[in-house]
Order: sequence, then C-alpha cells, then structure tokens
Amino acid sequence: MLNEFKTFIAQGNVLDLAVGIIIGAAFGKITTSLVEDIVNPILGLVIGGIDFSQLKIVLKEAVGTTPEVAIRYGNFLNVVIQFLTIAFVVFLLVKAANRVRLSSSMSQKA
Repeated sequence: MLNEFKTFIAQGNVLDLAVGIIIGAAFGKITTSLVEDIVNPILGLVIGGIDFSQLKIVLKEAVGTTPEVAIRYGNFLNVVIQFLTIAFVVFLLVKAANRVRLSSSMSQKA
C-alpha cells in the first residue's frame, strides 16, 4: 500500500493538481483585491458613492453590548462580482488554450 501511495504521489497529475490549487488560491486573493479595491469603488462612484461592503438590512439594532443583527448583502455582492470575474478569466484561459490546441493540431496535420 505504501508503494502504491508513492506511485500515486509521484504521478504528474497529482503534482499538477497541487500547483493548480496553490496558484488558484493566489489568484483568488488577486481577484478579491481587484473587486474590492478597484471594481467596487468605480461601481460605487457610478451609482452614487455607495460602498458595497457596507450595504445591509438591519433586522435588529445593536443594544448595549449585543451586536446588531443584519443581512449584509453588500458582502454577498462582492463575492458574486469576484465569482463572475474569476469565471470570465477562466473562460478566456480555456478559450485561449483551445485556440492553441487547435492551431497546433492543424500544424501537425500539414
């Protein structure tokens, strides 16, 4: 069983997956910064100076040391924008990879 595990770990697919996860985590941080520090301020300015991260519906006001109860839909909007940004970039990467693959398969046929 130990030998099977060593073989499994040594396969290129596992290493590629590990690299992909690490790069994906770093890309997630970049996307978060892009959305929170660049996209949201521009959108907020366009729609009247609204800070998305502060958008909320207060269900119960804070009383003394008890914090408020609120639906923070602004944070949700941030996450949706981040997801759409990542999905668009992945779409562009897949499209570019398919184009490269198609052109390389065409050149091999010639």
